[in-house]
Amino acid sequence: MALTNRQFDELIHEYELKRLARTRLIADRTKEVYAKVDGYKELEDTLASLGPSYTRRMLDGDSSAMEELHAQIADIKDMKQHLLEGAGYPADYLDPPYECPDCQDTGFIGNEKCHCLRHKMISMLYAQSNIQMLLDEQNFENLSYSYYKGADLDRFKKAVENSRQFIARFDEEYQNLLFYGNVGVGKSFLSGCIAKELLEAGKSVIYFSSSELFNQLAKNTFDTKSKENLYSFLEDLYNCDLVIVDDLGTELVNSFVTTQFFSFLTERHLRKKSTIISTNLSLSEIRDRYTDRVFSRISSSFQLMLLSGADIRIMKKAEM
Repeated sequence: MALTNRQFDELIHEYELKRLARTRLIADRTKEVYAKVDGYKELEDTLASLGPSYTRRMLDGDSSAMEELHAQIADIKDMKQHLLEGAGYPADYLDPPYECPDCQDTGFIGNEKCHCLRHKMISMLYAQSNIQMLLDEQNFENLSYSYYKGADLDRFKKAVENSRQFIARFDEEYQNLLFYGNVGVGKSFLSGCIAKELLEAGKSVIYFSSSELFNQLAKNTFDTKSKENLYSFLEDLYNCDLVIVDDLGTELVNSFVTTQFFSFLTERHLRKKSTIISTNLSLSEIRDRYTDRVFSRISSSFQLMLLSGADIRIMKKAEM
């Protein structure tokens, strides 16, 4: 699930192109301003010539030189700004904003990946997972209550309400959801609805089937060729805004799976990163299959949403 070196290099190249485009834009705009705004270039030349004379004074021990230099620079900048705005140009015409002001379109803040680079990395991984095809169908625009009745309808309406609240409070409150119940009652559908809304809001979302998640963890743990990618994979897994684990219980359960599952839940919980799990298992089956400590983590930090009813997929086929 980690990016290849080539994919990462492509992302970094995108940042290089952004910075190059901004540099060229500034050069073109500066040439334009020099030609159209009388006196602007002269002020620029004056600003450039200040350094040597004040440097000599500072070397000679003039303690007031630095203060005077700063004052003159500020005055010249004010005059430049006045000329620019007086000619009808916006204040930031020669200093266009960065796409990401936090990292100034470098992708990094210090030695750490900027949130914008992490989002691009997650989006690339997300595109590889083919989940976009799922979200073309799994979204609130396709929501229907017509396949539910009675208590089943009440449960589904409550789950929809909680899903919408989960989205609305996502930036303000750490939350997790467990959708559980029998096959085909809308658990994966609601997970997809949430994913689509948050992705469109610029959040990083990773989707796994349960078997895919544990296969990736095993591959990155035991495959010597993949071990170098383990840190990057875990960094994404633990730090992205939302992880969705679909169809928990379809994987082969062993001691490795239960240990990794507990570590995954614990790391996400400690970092206050939201997780959504869907499963056909009952709560008692989750406890029996994944140990008491896993069940304790889920029951204490997840909102448990039971869905029930007939298999909607079978009902839809019968309508054709």
